[in-house]
Amino acid sequence: MLMIKDLFTNLAIVVSLLFLYSHIFSASPLKKDSTFMRKVLLGVVGGLFSNILMQYSIRIDTTIVDLRHIPIILLAFFGGTLPAVIGMVLVIIGRLVIGVNASAYASVILMVLITIFSTFISKQRMSKKNKAILMLTFSNIIFTFVIIYLLSDVSLLVKLVPLYWIISYLAGFLSFYILDFIRKSQFLLEKYKSESTTDGLTGLNNVRKFDEVFNSLIKELNKSIQSLSLLYIDIDFFKKINDTYGHSEGDLVLKRLGTLLTEATRSFDVVSRNGGEEFTVLLPDTSVVRAKDIAEHIRKTVESTEFSLSGGGVIKVTVSVGVASYIDTTENPGMLIEDADKALYAAKKTGRNKVCCHNAIN
Repeated sequence: MLMIKDLFTNLAIVVSLLFLYSHIFSASPLKKDSTFMRKVLLGVVGGLFSNILMQYSIRIDTTIVDLRHIPIILLAFFGGTLPAVIGMVLVIIGRLVIGVNASAYASVILMVLITIFSTFISKQRMSKKNKAILMLTFSNIIFTFVIIYLLSDVSLLVKLVPLYWIISYLAGFLSFYILDFIRKSQFLLEKYKSESTTDGLTGLNNVRKFDEVFNSLIKELNKSIQSLSLLYIDIDFFKKINDTYGHSEGDLVLKRLGTLLTEATRSFDVVSRNGGEEFTVLLPDTSVVRAKDIAEHIRKTVESTEFSLSGGGVIKVTVSVGVASYIDTTENPGMLIEDADKALYAAKKTGRNKVCCHNAIN
């Protein structure tokens, strides 16, 4: 009964440590392509986890039995050789600190063999499930040989070995499941976060992100930035493009325009698709004169670009642009959107394919 209790205690500790690890390192979990320093750090973390497991082991004379191999297998599986070797070295040091004897030397051999085999299997082309099964089975086999060498009590071995195999498999598969589940959940969370602020068609910021950035920039006025300009951009006769060529071709035009806007603006400008054929560009620390220059550059770039269609043809597209700028055209920064929209309306009303500035309609 004591063996069962101690091994289940080890199992509970493994699960707890994995949840702790997943919470702390959720933003950058261990992967084969992780940076050198990330692998070193998580190798150390895995080694410390194994040492914690050794503190709650089954003690039989000078022999201690636990699940210290699980973190090492996980390091090899997810991170490859470097983190697994670092974890192994820390496990060996921790075991020798507990005591230097035949059991300790056997433990060193056990961990070295498990690490070598696990890193070898991690590089093979096979399913994750098969890799996990092979790693855990090999570690159990090696443990069996080592424990038979160390213990002469056959009745104890008959009880311990099957129990250890069961708990080891349970801990291993549960660990792989937990990490896989948490990683998938984190991936979906990040995906949903991205989709909530990104336009799915163009990859630009969507209107929600635009509002967030716009409000943030307004708060920064007179602190870190002194001025703010806004371009409101609309594709001329876009409905006619959809009606003539179809919505799928219209989507290609929108995507291409999104690329052109990104290329025609500065790295710190904020380009968004606010809906339909309407786009915006937020220009921090930009006067109305500079904003008009950028708007005109965008207009000319779009006018001179051939928009390719999926069928092989090309069409020409133009845009109208409304410009508003705090403080040059708009005293209340909260009115920038409305004033830029008014300027855009004026550009469309007076001929399209032109740039109009609020309070200076041309």
